This record gives sequence, structure tokens and C-alpha cells, in this order.
Amino acid sequence: MTGDWFGARTALADRGLEFEGRWRGVYFGVLASENGSGSTFSEEIDFDAKIDLARAMRAEPLRGATLFGEVRWRDPGPDANPNNFVDADGLFKPSRYVGGVGLRLMSFGAGYVTPELFGVEHLLNLRAGWLQPQREFVEQPLARLFANNAMASAEGLGGNIPFTSSFSSWGGTLEIKPADWHYTKLGLFMSFPDPTNPDNHGLMFRGYESRPDQNGLFFMGETGCTPEIGPRKLPGHYALGGYYDGESNAKYGGSKYGFYGQADQMVWRESSGGGALSKEGLRVFSLFVFAPAEDNAFSFYTHAGLVYEGLVPGRSQDEALIGVAVGQYGAAAASGAHDPAPSQSVLIEAGYRIKLNGWSFVQPFVQYIAQPDGTTAVANASILGVFLGVDF
Repeated sequence: MTGDWFGARTALADRGLEFEGRWRGVYFGVLASENGSGSTFSEEIDFDAKIDLARAMRAEPLRGATLFGEVRWRDPGPDANPNNFVDADGLFKPSRYVGGVGLRLMSFGAGYVTPELFGVEHLLNLRAGWLQPQREFVEQPLARLFANNAMASAEGLGGNIPFTSSFSSWGGTLEIKPADWHYTKLGLFMSFPDPTNPDNHGLMFRGYESRPDQNGLFFMGETGCTPEIGPRKLPGHYALGGYYDGESNAKYGGSKYGFYGQADQMVWRESSGGGALSKEGLRVFSLFVFAPAEDNAFSFYTHAGLVYEGLVPGRSQDEALIGVAVGQYGAAAASGAHDPAPSQSVLIEAGYRIKLNGWSFVQPFVQYIAQPDGTTAVANASILGVFLGVDF
């Protein structure tokens, strides 16, 4: 939206410094829920920057080395949270933008990608610093087109481990990519209680200071492939991964572990003239999470969906989307004041993203959440909304 800054943006990029900014806002019209009907508006503004050290210092030996940082603001007002009406479990909150509100430091650190090693370009990718595990694993861009927290942010793992868009921690990752179509990635992070509390502003550099014995280590690992199938080179992403959280938390009786699998695939690509590959077509995505019921809030979670880019003639960049998410609660789930205990929550969300231009969109959508808190004690929720976005 802000363009080239009268040439300054290009000049800075030539010196290795790149900036990005995003604003996202979501209007929720709650038609029916546990606490009646009403409307709210959630929003966030995000800024991040990256420095290519080789270009910045004109030093070829630094090729592949970068510095990065990101800050964010989310509306902390009580009128910004549709869950005040819906009363959903944290995983199935209608809005992905209501956790870690206020001004927040998201990340900073350094990265290095080997230009060439053992004859393989980009064989190793290392990152270290104040990182967000959610940005490092389960890369599923199609799921992040949705507004609900379950699919777009927590991705089923957030109910069990600190895997949300508001959790940052000291850590490092190593990705090994011996071929363009295959990778293995490992990550180790510090884990601690109450990491997304708005009062900490993402600055819990010493973990849980009042009870250091509650701090622990949090490991994630993932291996996957990104094939291009058939003569039309239909792109896919398939991955298997797992986590182990050693945080000493009496609520779950100690350490937690679990496993996940991801399968995303373009299944149909429309024809394009001139031999070029069209972006228009149908893509599917899915995620499955399995964890021991006795130590995790969710013993099983899955979501799946369809996204068609260019479904309407003449609107080649618009995206029609629909997704379903199901969470099965584990024995460790807190039942709170509700009776019976939580068993299962189901989400259905559908929308249509209208690309206004290269830097903005409008996305009408509908959500239906059955048993938002996992029990029949909380009424089902119906929501109509509009998702807005601007990149600057």
C-alpha cells in the first residue's frame, strides 16, 4: 500500500534491509451463542524487518547470513473479543487475533543458510534467537486463510503445548534440505507457564521468574517432502512430526508429547496459455494430531479443507474456501464449571477472499461451532463476519 517510499524502499533493499507491514481486522457478527448475540472487531498490526548481512556490509563471505526482528500490536479492548459471547475453549476461539494482546515483541535473532555445501545449495538452514515455534513448524498457508483460532493459529497443537502466534521463547532450529523436494527440521526451545499473558509483552526472557522450577525444554521435529505431481506439476506438502514438552506442570502430571501429520496437495490446475503454469485451481489441506489422553488437553485433533483460487470467471486471484476442524478432549482437559466434562468440539468455516488489488483483500465468512467448550453445557455458536487485510 505504501509503495516504494519514493525510491527509498528499493535503495534500502539494495543495501540488504527489507521491511514488511500488515494490518488485519475481523468483524464478527455473533448471531447466536451461549451469551446471546452481538458484534465485535478484532485487529492486529504487525511489523517485521530483515537484514541481509552480505548485501548490507558488501561482504561476500557473509552470504546467507541474516538478522531479523518482528513486533506486533493487537487490540486489548473488551469489545475486540467475540469469545465473550461464544465462551469457547481456547483452541476453538472464533478469532485468531485475541491472544497476547497489546504491544508485543514477537521475535529477533539471526539466521544462516549455506549457499553451497557438499555440492548442495541451501543444504543447511539455521535460526537462533527469540523465536516463535508456530512460525517454524507445521507450515500450512491454506489453513491460515481462515479466521478461527483452531485452524489458522493453534493448528490443533496449541491446546497441548505453547504453539500459538503469541508464544515466543529462546530457541534454535536446524533444517537439513538434501534435495529441493525433501527436508528435516529440528527445534529446541525454552518452555514456561503462562507465556501469552498480555502483561509480559513478549519479554519473558528469563521464563517464569516467580517459579523458575516450572521452566523446561520444548522439542519439535518434522520431516517432509514437497513434490510436484504429474505433467501439470501439482505442488504438494507432506510432513510427519512430533513434540516433547518437558515443562514441569502439575496440571498435566509432567511432560507431554504427541505426533502430527500434514497432507496438502493441489489436485486440479486450470489450463493456461503460453505454456505457463496457472495458479488457478483446487487445493486441499489436512492436519492430524495424536497425543496421550492422560497428559494432553486434546488427545486427537484434525482439520481439513478446500481452497479454490479463480473459481469465479474473471476473478483469477480470488479464493473460495471451506474447512472443518474436530477436537477430541483428553483426560487432562480442565472441565471447569461445566458438567459433563469436555468431550468434543467441531468447527465449520467457509468464506470467499476477494483480492481488491495486490495489497488488500475483503473476505466475507461464516462460522459454526458445535460444543464450543467441548460440552453440551455451552450453546452452539453461529457467526457471520468479514475478514479484512492490508499489506504495506
